[in-house]
Amino acid sequence: MVEHWSPKPGVGSSSLSTRAALEKHMAAIINYIKDSFEELRNNVSWTAREELQRLVVVVMVFSILFALAIWGADTVLSRVVGVYFDLIN
Repeated sequence: MVEHWSPKPGVGSSSLSTRAALEKHMAAIINYIKDSFEELRNNVSWTAREELQRLVVVVMVFSILFALAIWGADTVLSRVVGVYFDLIN
């Protein structure tokens, strides 16, 4: 009779130590999430609502202006390239 030896005897099984380790990791993750929410609630200084609204408007205005500038530059460069290709044909 031949004996089969495996270098990893616990492979494929659900041992108690594996489940305990998984539960320990899950508990650590849940604890981390709880601590994160507590930190957000108690230790983070939040911007006042009025200032936040003002800053959102500023960001939106500059985003629109930047988008228009990029659109304008794209249009001008497209026409320049078009004229160049018309000249070389």
